[in-house]
Amino acid sequence: MSQDRLERLSTTATRAETPNGAGRLVWHEWGSGKPLLLLHGGAGSWRHWARNIEHLARHRHILVPDLPGLGESDLPTPGTDLWGLAAIIAAGIQARLGAGARYDLIGFSFGSIIAGHIAACFGAGLDTLTILGAGALGLPRNPVPLVPVRDRQGEARIAAHRDNLARLMIADPARIDAEALAIQAWNSDHARYRSRNVVAPDSLREALQAVHVPLSVIYGEHDAIVVPYMADRIDFFRARGTEPLIIPGAGHWVAFEAAEAVNNALTA
Repeated sequence: MSQDRLERLSTTATRAETPNGAGRLVWHEWGSGKPLLLLHGGAGSWRHWARNIEHLARHRHILVPDLPGLGESDLPTPGTDLWGLAAIIAAGIQARLGAGARYDLIGFSFGSIIAGHIAACFGAGLDTLTILGAGALGLPRNPVPLVPVRDRQGEARIAAHRDNLARLMIADPARIDAEALAIQAWNSDHARYRSRNVVAPDSLREALQAVHVPLSVIYGEHDAIVVPYMADRIDFFRARGTEPLIIPGAGHWVAFEAAEAVNNALTA
């Protein structure tokens, strides 16, 4: 079933390319209706949204770029900062939708940081911003050390992916299934860009000061980049007029681990 879904999404997608420096930004698109942009997390690809795309595409035109240097997209020009990455995505949005089109934007983890920068500086046509598993808010967090993967092969490599999913992405180890492992392995194999090199501890906090569209916020209750400091995030967003939605039992990759709850929230 899981492999069927990934294959189905791959074969039913409309694939497009927009400029990314001297290279290309690769897009996958599904459905029709008002455009909805999804930005995946660090070391990821459109596959981070595998359990959400078909639900959302029932009524929306879903567009998911592989962020620069991740998935199928080429690396950005050396020295490109967060604003530069946001400009690449924003130019791609305009190229895919046309000038003046209205759309909504959702970002997960690193994608939430890029989405915040798009909303802050390149938000013409943007109606709403939703961020999931957002970091870089200048708030306390505990480091999450990961297991090296690239020097391992076979069963040892699969075990490392499973360990990293349990450490960072998925709260309940029983939910680390074949689909999660397939996505993690593909994303890891294709990741050439280290997002942490351009993200400062307060990068998103600064960008949000210039965001004036309605903001929605979602966290998994056991998000590894947040616990035990969830209350700080809730207070931070409440002070800005947003009540975060906390999904019980879920971890950082909340849109995958608690797909039904997130899909319902995103379409509510």
